[in-house]
Amino acid sequence: MPKLFPQKLQVRETIVRYAQAIHELAMDIGQKLAEGMGLAAVWFQGWPCQFRINKYNFTPETVGSSGVQIHTDSGFLTILQDDENVGGLEVMDKSGAFVAVEPLPGTLLVNLGDIANAWSNGRLCNVKHRVQRKEATIRISIASFLLGPKEAAVEAPPEFVDSACPRRFVPFTYEDYRKLRFSTKLHAGKALNLVRATS
Repeated sequence: MPKLFPQKLQVRETIVRYAQAIHELAMDIGQKLAEGMGLAAVWFQGWPCQFRINKYNFTPETVGSSGVQIHTDSGFLTILQDDENVGGLEVMDKSGAFVAVEPLPGTLLVNLGDIANAWSNGRLCNVKHRVQRKEATIRISIASFLLGPKEAAVEAPPEFVDSACPRRFVPFTYEDYRKLRFSTKLHAGKALNLVRATS
């Protein structure tokens, strides 16, 4: 193993502590969502979290174009620490229009992904979003994704299924769904149509 300089070791330790704290926060938010929807059981324990630092280098030639294509997140929920100085994040509203999410110092942004939609039997909505290049500068964000169960299938709890709202999706694993999204290039929530239950 390469020898780390004290400064690099400090940075690494800070990132590890941050990632652990955000993972705990993601599980807590998920649990509170479940409780708010009437579920008493403990959910999300053991669900893995993925941590990613995004760095965008927006040049003058690229201003006005898309920095990240329109997509939904594949996992259950995302906690984003967005760049406090550079905007560009936009979410799609119910009408299909994009709304800018302006940076707000000292805040975290939470959005729900495809697994939340499937797990809740359509009660929770996955959020379409993109990043637009607004100015020629570097933009950095830190995203933490609560993915889905490591090995168990994603399926709606029985409390979310009844005659008025029959099961919308067949059970599937997060890993199989991730591969399906990648192979079909359906990144804006449309891959969920491929795991819909037949009525």
